[in-house]
Amino acid sequence: RTLCSVIRMALSSKQAAFVRSGALAPARVAPVATNRGSLQVLAASTKEIRDRISSVKNTRKITEAMKLVAAAKVRRAQAAVINSRPFTENLVNVLFGVNQRLRLEDVDSPLCNIRPVKTVLMVVLTGDRGLCGGYNNFILKKAEKRYRELTSLGLNVKTMAVGNKCKTYMRRRPKFNVVKEYSLGTKPTTKDAQAISDEVFASFVSAEVDKVELVFTKFVSLISSEPTIQTLLPMTPAGELCGIDGSCVDAADDEIFKLTTRQGKFVLEREKAPIETSALDPSLIFEQEPAQILDALLPLYLNSCVLRSLQEGLASELAARMNAMSNASDNAKELTKSLSAVYNRKRQAKITSEISEIVAGASASAR
Repeated sequence: RTLCSVIRMALSSKQAAFVRSGALAPARVAPVATNRGSLQVLAASTKEIRDRISSVKNTRKITEAMKLVAAAKVRRAQAAVINSRPFTENLVNVLFGVNQRLRLEDVDSPLCNIRPVKTVLMVVLTGDRGLCGGYNNFILKKAEKRYRELTSLGLNVKTMAVGNKCKTYMRRRPKFNVVKEYSLGTKPTTKDAQAISDEVFASFVSAEVDKVELVFTKFVSLISSEPTIQTLLPMTPAGELCGIDGSCVDAADDEIFKLTTRQGKFVLEREKAPIETSALDPSLIFEQEPAQILDALLPLYLNSCVLRSLQEGLASELAARMNAMSNASDNAKELTKSLSAVYNRKRQAKITSEISEIVAGASASAR
């Protein structure tokens, strides 16, 4: 017993002197936040921390891959808008020319019929999936706010849900009175837009609704999108797109979005792409009345507007997903860095303790 106590005292005194000398002083642990996650990491073993680092690295690979996939899909959406421009340009040109002929006539088109508003159809366009930051939440909040504004005026509101997120949200809230549901899909086509515009057209012409508003997301930049409310019906004979504040944009004042790279980073830009309009040849003779031609052109233009909104909404969702996955990748990188620092401190402290015991034991046995 006396020998054991002497050896124990010698080891402790030698180890204390060795550590005080600073030769193998344990690394100072930086102050960390004492939240639950930090305490769990500090209490974990080196193997558990190593497994956590590996898991975070794998998650970062997934988020980076999703970011690149979203970027490729944004380019495809951009190409779809550019490919549809020739049809839109010719449609706007013919619409402008017919309106020039009808300037002095009273146009009586069912899509231009303005009547007292008692019932409003609200078409809400969201995404089909999540993992895109606050994109879906922002557009649903905008729809909620507009619904409250309309009901406070004593109007009856019907809703058309486009996108799985919108369908799920409104099914849980029967107050929205959903009359029709559609899925956005990964690539909106003319057929998809035709189905929505036909339902809108039928509801308005049959006087079931007196006004149709479209709630969708408009591109501003790669990190910002603007929920927008646009009046679809009644339309103006010239095809102007009007907001709920009364501001109208001429159909010829078109814009396109472009996804480019700048200094190694993705950048989204909007640029003006006005459509040149001119009056039709005065010698041109219409086989039908100009009003009948206008009645045929306006549904086509309505379908074109719905398709453009679907394409822009999808591109906004993909851009939001790019931004969200980029932030997730950055957060995973920072988390890997902090976990590696904790792992290295634990490993260094363990090695220091083992070396101290070996040196102290060797010194005691040398005596």
